[in-house]
Amino acid sequence: MNFNKEYSKIKEFLSEELLKIENCMIGSISVREPLRAFILDFLKAPSKRIRPVLCILYLKALGINITNQHYELFSAIELIHNASLVHDDIIDESTLRRGRKTLSSEFDNKLGVISGDYILSVAMEKIISLNNFDILSRVINTVKQMCIGEINQNFDRYKIGTIENYIEKSKNKTALLFETGLVSSLLLAAHKDIKQVSEFGLNFGIAFQIRDDLLNLLETDLTKPAQNDITEGIYNAAVIYAQSVENYREGIEKHSDLLNNYIKKAECNLAELSDNIYVQKLKNILELLKNG
Repeated sequence: MNFNKEYSKIKEFLSEELLKIENCMIGSISVREPLRAFILDFLKAPSKRIRPVLCILYLKALGINITNQHYELFSAIELIHNASLVHDDIIDESTLRRGRKTLSSEFDNKLGVISGDYILSVAMEKIISLNNFDILSRVINTVKQMCIGEINQNFDRYKIGTIENYIEKSKNKTALLFETGLVSSLLLAAHKDIKQVSEFGLNFGIAFQIRDDLLNLLETDLTKPAQNDITEGIYNAAVIYAQSVENYREGIEKHSDLLNNYIKKAECNLAELSDNIYVQKLKNILELLKNG
């Protein structure tokens, strides 16, 4: 089962909503040329948009109407994610992103840092416009924890840590933004029962990161550098299980088991939802994480 091929069908199912999100994102970018054109091209480049996809499917699964405020929220979540990618490319000294030159390689690191900050500021402006303190507080905390995840990862380079620390890092760097988008979507709709969606967001996000790390080791994702995590001293689950950098393949099976464990947890979080086409597509995405 090919992840990109099958996932593209789900994106096509939500093409109208995703186009609205993209227009909301790019319509807020107002900086001088040639930077503006480059940022717009970066934001419009083919990407998963998996965070808003999950939010839209979950809302529709509950029969909740998607409002203009939701589109502001979704675009803000995507902008936060993209701002983090701009900064990641500087940290990793990457020259390519999504098959195109990175912002920092097109201009320089100084403008890259400022541009990432600018995109983040646009996102926060959107969040503030929602006039919901709970959502604002959640988003601010999430951005803070994303930074803490990166800081801790930097200080832990070339150290074989524990699985508990690895899960915590995955939660901070990746899962919290999934959870924040999903929970905030329900809060905008005045939906107070957020326990299950919160757990779903965290479990899905952790699974998403575990899978990404696994693909890095297996060299099966041709759109990203292979095994650069190990080269850069970022030791993920397989290395931790093997307790060896050189023999990390001895930990691959347990790494896969860990991924499947979090996928099963996310599946259980969907159990209370009434079965419909949107729930089925959420389950399809989980299957893709497992097999794609």
